[in-house]
Amino acid sequence: MTLHIKVVTPEKEILSEEVDEVVVPTVGGELTILPEHVALLTQLAPGELQIKKGHKTDHLVIVGGFLEVGNDTVSVLADYAAMGKDISEAKAQQAKEKAEKAMKERKSDIDFAMAEAEFRRAILELKVAKRQKGQI
Repeated sequence: MTLHIKVVTPEKEILSEEVDEVVVPTVGGELTILPEHVALLTQLAPGELQIKKGHKTDHLVIVGGFLEVGNDTVSVLADYAAMGKDISEAKAQQAKEKAEKAMKERKSDIDFAMAEAEFRRAILELKVAKRQKGQI
């Protein structure tokens, strides 16, 4: 038995495939979704989404949005999502450094909050990219 997962952002569909298991970060904690999971609607937390199919695990970065589970279908509606294999470590490192600089300059509370969000996203991208490559 499998699950169908669909990961969608406002820009595009990131993923749509049959999988064995999904591990997702939610505001209430990390959840593991298996076939025949009870219906569920919950808010996502920024973090790493894991998709397991056979002996293979894919990693994604997700930021914000919602998770809906029903009828062996997992729908992830994320504000931002990226596959680990598609993340450039160099670009993520540059984004991290740029965000750190912006946080130090702290022109306003809003600028600081935006820089902090970018910093957190860059850290997540670095972590997921390294995990996808087997470095963690």
